Amino acid sequence: MSAQRFTGDRPGYGPVAIKAPKVPLHGCDYNARSTAPHKDGGSDLALPRHWENGRNLASTRERGDRLSAGTEPDRQGEDRSTGFPPGQAVRYQHKALHYGPVPAFRPERWDLRVVGATETLGAYRWTHEEFQELPRTESVSDFHCVMRFSVPQVRWSGVSALDLVALAPPSPEATHVMVWGEYGYSANLRMSDFLSPSVLLATHRDDRPLTPEHGHPLRMVVPDLYGWKSVKWLRMVEYMTADRRGFWEERGYHNRADPWLEQRFSAQEEHGDGPAL
Repeated sequence: MSAQRFTGDRPGYGPVAIKAPKVPLHGCDYNARSTAPHKDGGSDLALPRHWENGRNLASTRERGDRLSAGTEPDRQGEDRSTGFPPGQAVRYQHKALHYGPVPAFRPERWDLRVVGATETLGAYRWTHEEFQELPRTESVSDFHCVMRFSVPQVRWSGVSALDLVALAPPSPEATHVMVWGEYGYSANLRMSDFLSPSVLLATHRDDRPLTPEHGHPLRMVVPDLYGWKSVKWLRMVEYMTADRRGFWEERGYHNRADPWLEQRFSAQEEHGDGPAL
């Protein structure tokens, strides 16, 4: 299914018309499988059934304890295919983190758009029904939150960013992407990060549709960056010819958000890491 391409836009849509919310609506979020409710509304959480790559529960918990105690050696520069980034502890219990209401989903009104510096200078649009017909991809990856915890081996499925770009190619001048969610939330990415094979526009987790609090019907999954870059309630992808800060990046978070370099806050940024605040 190819996207509809158009040059106009409906009033109230697009990055120019979108305003930042009065309260932040997105953050790191992921719940592993719930097994038993707690009185405080939380739950005991088990590892997903697809525990892979030879990592066992005991050794991972031991490393999580060392990270929490500050005794784990610095891991910058190590092979990123194994272990966890520095400063991260494994967590099996975690609620979705966001403020404000979860957006209502109205399938007859929902669409996904690709706008900005496209190859044709036009825009692309899929209805909810059309988006469901796009090729599907599965990906298993660790999820890293800036709040110093990681969830191992999460199984996602959806549309690969590479497949989306094949249908809606960017201009050769496009260097960055702004990903837009409901209520005007945004996160910026380098084009090279967006085009990583592990990046998905996800509709499912562990073979089940996303729950509303975790981004239903569509969210970004950017495993190589901290979780705030994995925008929930995704509505639009904007190609850009220059970098521009997103919602949290304007409010003190690092522009690039590489967990292996512990790029958590804008005060850590070096020259070239992002546009001036």
